[in-house]
Amino acid sequence: MEARAIAKSLRISPIKTRITIDLIRGKNVSEAQTILNNINKKSARLIKKVLDSAIANAVNNNGADAEALYVKEARVDAGPVMKRHFFDSRSHIGHKDRRTSHIVIVVATK
Repeated sequence: MEARAIAKSLRISPIKTRITIDLIRGKNVSEAQTILNNINKKSARLIKKVLDSAIANAVNNNGADAEALYVKEARVDAGPVMKRHFFDSRSHIGHKDRRTSHIVIVVATK
């Protein structure tokens, strides 16, 4: 039995978020929560919210036991890019892309 949670268009780069999400893939849910609680990064806080939502979906909608769950799938996809332009030296236009992320977490029972 599976349950999923998705957070879309989060204002953090997917490259930064993938570093953190690689730490919890395939782990037990309680172990994944402990790992995320001890990481001092914005991405860890966002991933923890999505993980808690996936656990709540499994328990409330499917009647699963929270202790028997593990992280079956955890991925970060690139979201839309907000393109910002500014005036640079010698009459050039500089740009700074503000990237966003979609976080997908699937939990399942063993």
